[in-house]
Amino acid sequence: MKYQSHTVAYYHFVAALLLLALQVVAGLVIGAQYVFPDFLYQTLDFNTVRTIHINLLIVWILIGFMGASYYLVVEESETEVWSPMLAHIHLVAFVLGGVAAIVGYLLGYTDGREFLEQPFIIKVAIALVVVAFVVNVIMTIIKGGRWTSVEVVLVLGLVGAALFFLPALGNHVGALDNLSVDKYFWWWTVHLWVEGVWELIMGALLSFLLLKLTGVDREVLEKWLYVIVGLVFFSGILGTGHHYYWEGYPSYWLWIGGIMSAAEPFAFLGMTIYAFSMLEKAGRAHPNRAAIYFTLGCALFAFLGAGVWGLMHTLPQVNKWTHGSQITASHGHLAFFGAYAMINLAMMTYAIPAMQGREGFNKRTALIAFWLMAIGMTDMTLALFGAGVVQSFMERYNHMPFMDVQNQMWLFYAVRLAGGVIFAVGVGYFIKAFFERGVPRAA
Repeated sequence: MKYQSHTVAYYHFVAALLLLALQVVAGLVIGAQYVFPDFLYQTLDFNTVRTIHINLLIVWILIGFMGASYYLVVEESETEVWSPMLAHIHLVAFVLGGVAAIVGYLLGYTDGREFLEQPFIIKVAIALVVVAFVVNVIMTIIKGGRWTSVEVVLVLGLVGAALFFLPALGNHVGALDNLSVDKYFWWWTVHLWVEGVWELIMGALLSFLLLKLTGVDREVLEKWLYVIVGLVFFSGILGTGHHYYWEGYPSYWLWIGGIMSAAEPFAFLGMTIYAFSMLEKAGRAHPNRAAIYFTLGCALFAFLGAGVWGLMHTLPQVNKWTHGSQITASHGHLAFFGAYAMINLAMMTYAIPAMQGREGFNKRTALIAFWLMAIGMTDMTLALFGAGVVQSFMERYNHMPFMDVQNQMWLFYAVRLAGGVIFAVGVGYFIKAFFERGVPRAA
């Protein structure tokens, strides 16, 4: 291990992977309850498990971002982390806060705001953890004495993530008494995280990986980075307007949100072309094939999930029928997997072998993990999309009773569950590849 503080990134990756495994287990329980409604009846409530599943997703991705960011700034700045102790403290605090929130959900304590169900005290703790993390990253860069373009974009994303979490606290301080106003600002966290500042983080991590895996000229890469990430970021911000159809705000937001949402696929297509062209331009094959697969997979699945699948139902004329249907779930699964889960897994597949001074994970194990996860997620996405089409037409358009429609969707749910099992096996293979060579040691 070149830098002692690489252990900071390693322990963040370990925590992220363990939480990913728990999230997958919760997802399998949900999938089984769709197919077998009496499964764990009166033991694990569907809504509670769904809340746990979604919150684990957010927490493990954020912890993965933290580990990836620490690895990136150490490598880019060529220095140790400013305060490894602070990093370990905020990791422990974040994990304990997540565990406390899950226990609260199981006992019936939630905020009531979807995706932001954490009790107020845990939200405050999350805010403090993120601030401590961002300060540590910035101070590490300052300690190194130089700011690369990759680091600038990364820090903009991290600071934005901290700032846009503040609206999540709004209804606790008496500022959002009106439900429509509360929902308006709710999207400032929910949407502007996943279709705004998180995309800056993803763009920085993707650029870093392409630098390491392809050896492409940094100046060429930086030009692409600012153009593509800028397009993704601004289309994501203004695309928030496509949600305001449901909040009672001025009609011009429908046009702004609809047009900018339609532009998002082009931004992600640009990012996909960017990744593949950098690899082709380099003209060399990096020995860490798994890292290349996950890196290119991130660009491709982000384009399909966040771009194409998002466009299919975010235009207001379509969204009025599909909003909140299984099509939304289909888009959410593929977008999160492609844009954020895959970039974290790509960073792990590159960073862990680099820490251990070897070429990569066990190639067979890692590539099996990649293909099983890709096939499983594709299966789930298509099954949920089919279920959503049936739901939108029969329930929303033809006004058939809810349970009658659910009975028509059973086969789609069964196929989705099978995809979930395949995906879970892929995660198991990835965890095996991650741990089978032992803990990285300092050189």
